[in-house]
Amino acid sequence: MEEWGKTAQEKWEGNAGSWHSRSEEMWLTGSRKQILPFVEKHVKKASHIGDLGCGDGAGSHLLRQAGYEVTGMDFSNNMIEFAKRYEGDDLRFVQGDLTSMPFRDHAFNGVMAINSIEWVEDPLKALKEVERVVVPGGHIVIGLLGPTAHPRENAFPRLTGGKAVCNTMMPWELVKLSNELGWEAVDEEWVFKKGVKGDAITGLDPELKQALSFMTLFMFTSSG
Repeated sequence: MEEWGKTAQEKWEGNAGSWHSRSEEMWLTGSRKQILPFVEKHVKKASHIGDLGCGDGAGSHLLRQAGYEVTGMDFSNNMIEFAKRYEGDDLRFVQGDLTSMPFRDHAFNGVMAINSIEWVEDPLKALKEVERVVVPGGHIVIGLLGPTAHPRENAFPRLTGGKAVCNTMMPWELVKLSNELGWEAVDEEWVFKKGVKGDAITGLDPELKQALSFMTLFMFTSSG
């Protein structure tokens, strides 16, 4: 693993306990509550989904409860230790790197990567790995942080010659990369920051909604 990856991994090894204490609430009532309905709208039940950057496994667990077979992967060993508490029928977890995943080609009917592309130095390499492990035409769900989301502060040290631990890829850049990979855009939703009112965003172009969002959810289908 390259130096960037080691540094990001170390950060999440240290944050695993704090994340675990808040994770289930985020998935059920917080910033991640839109994700499961977004997946269910497009991906057939009983599909095998790879949760790439699964953290403590709470989202994977909820996907399994909703009727999917799920394999979760995270680069933090401490996160995987928390996640393994959820393991059972059709739900398992492995440690791995998003840019070099321990899965065979076309292992999944669909994949989900929520706020995980941000933590790799080479997003295009990660997206090519995502395409490799999903079946041709399979669904790809990506949640990408908005431009003002708090975790992006981890990229700030780059401005003073320090080590960045988070890339600065914007939602519109993900769309551009997906076009270059030949992916088809199927759907898009936005998780807005607190204080953004519904009437303030009505009629706005997707690019402006992305700019106001805490996170943009994308649904693609892979090429092939």
